This record gives sequence, C-alpha cells and structure tokens, in this order.
Amino acid sequence: MLRIHFTPQDLPRTTVADGADPLWETVLSLHALRESRADPALAAWRRHAVRHGPGPLRTLFPLVPPRGYFPDFLTPPAAANGVEPGLEAVMSTPRTRLRAELAALAGGIHTTGQRPLPGWTANIAAGEPAALRHLARSLRTYHHHAIAPGWPRIAEQVGRDRALRRHALGAAGAEAMLRTFGPAMRWRPPVLEVGYPVERELHLQGRGLVFVPSYFCRDAPVALADDALPPVLVYPAAANGTTAPGDAEGPRLRTYGSGALREVPARLGALVPRSGA
Repeated sequence: MLRIHFTPQDLPRTTVADGADPLWETVLSLHALRESRADPALAAWRRHAVRHGPGPLRTLFPLVPPRGYFPDFLTPPAAANGVEPGLEAVMSTPRTRLRAELAALAGGIHTTGQRPLPGWTANIAAGEPAALRHLARSLRTYHHHAIAPGWPRIAEQVGRDRALRRHALGAAGAEAMLRTFGPAMRWRPPVLEVGYPVERELHLQGRGLVFVPSYFCRDAPVALADDALPPVLVYPAAANGTTAPGDAEGPRLRTYGSGALREVPARLGALVPRSGA
C-alpha cells in the first residue's frame, strides 16, 4: 500500500498531466513487453517490438527489470514536452543521482534481492557522455519503432481518461477528482491509499501531485522512488472512461500483423546481456 499524505496546500496544486508522457510510456512498455500473461490486444505490438528493437532492448532491459524498481532518471519531468526534451534531461542527470539510482537498482534496495548489472552500466553511473548518449539513442530508437507507430491510439485513450479527471477537477475540485480513481485508489482524507506492491508513505508537504494517465501502466500505479523529486503518480488510463485498462484494444499497429506471440519470453531472455557484458 502507498499512502499519499495531502495537506490543505496540496489540494489546489494537484492536477492531471496534459497528455501521455513519451518516456513513461516507453519505460512502462518494457514491462508489458515481457508479461507472461496472454493479451491478444498487445500480441501484434509485442511481435513488432521484438523484431525491430533487439539492439535497444539489450541496453534497456537491464535498467528496467520486469517488475519492481527502475531508476527515476529514465522518466524526467521534461519528457512531458516531448521525447527530445526528455532525452536531454536524461543525459543531463547529475552524476550523484546516476550513481545512487543505479546502486539502488543493483542492490535491490527498493525490491527484494540484488540484481547484478552489466559492467557497462558503470559508465552511465560515472556520467560518461558517450554512455549517456548511447542510453539516449537506445531510448529514442526503441520509442521510434515500438511506441511512436501506435501513439495516436495511446494519446486517444490517455486523452479520454484525462478529460474525465479534468472534468471532475474543474467541476467540484481536487477531492472530487481523487474519488474518481477507485478501486485501485481510495481517498480517505487527508490520505490517498493506492494499491502498491510495497508499503510506503509519501508526504506531499505542499508540493501537490501530478497524475499521469498511461496506456502502458496496466496494473498498479507507479510513483517515483525518490520522495525528494516532484511528486508524480502514473496510473492506468481507463479505456473508455468506464472500462478497465486491461480491456483496451491495443495500440492498433495495423501493419504489424496479429495473433498470439507465444514464444516471446524465450526470445526476450536471449536479448538480456549477462552480468559484466
């Protein structure tokens, strides 16, 4: 359970993002890509992403495990303005943050157990420009091949959800909007209780909260791990304002075929480099 503590100053500073965030969608899609459950809505998309993204995936998979913690620096606020501003922010991340967040990933601080990282991640932790450019290039290439073709569908679904939340916010205020998120989130003033894989308390302390509806956030909402960063909560965008996100159609990648991708887990496993690679 994640408990988000509001003060009276937080409510007027709570809002909904202007639209889908390209880097949040990119990173969270890496979870959806490796899901073992059958999901016909995403089968064609998975096949296309695996076919066109093996190079970027070798870089991105070690940084974004199938579940649990991934570094906050991969999803900077600047990405709300587009992919390129977001990638510039990734490459400008201070070294202290790079080191701390990669150490947290390797040490399993936010999850259970250690995750040995490939040796090349040390160059990212050291803030080496070439390593950061390679990371940005991997994110850009994967986004271009796996996310951008379906962006109209992603933006459409996120836009419908955003309109629902914004209507409640404008008509009756932040508390009314906070009551629209059930059952995954429950507003018990002054605390928003969120279904979450770990026990956690987040105190907004007058900073407010930005809700980010997401197509590829398909289960529990996601918050930044570092409480000192501007508070953000990414949540599954409802498919049509009433339907659960799991019932969505998928990104409508019409030129990429259809059908189940039963062999995905084995094929994806081969793309993850061994520790020290």
